[in-house]
Amino acid sequence: MANVVVTYKIFPTGIEVDFEDLHKQIEKGLPSQARLFGNYQTEPIAFGLNALITHIQIPEDQTGVLEAVEKAIENIPTVSQIQTLMVRRAR
Repeated sequence: MANVVVTYKIFPTGIEVDFEDLHKQIEKGLPSQARLFGNYQTEPIAFGLNALITHIQIPEDQTGVLEAVEKAIENIPTVSQIQTLMVRRAR
């Protein structure tokens, strides 16, 4: 069974957001079929604000998992918005 890796850019609500804590909250809130893939990065946006770049692996043959992942991330109080950067197939 193959998997899909989705790369997200996650915008925090402010510059005071701790990305290590945010990454742990994302991991904890993911559905059981999804998991973090690799390390996260930060990307400068403007005026001291950074975005979190994270990768999430999901099975390609299960429907609804991607929507559940996005909803879980959007429900974190310190997340302003999310943007899908890339979707690719992984082994």
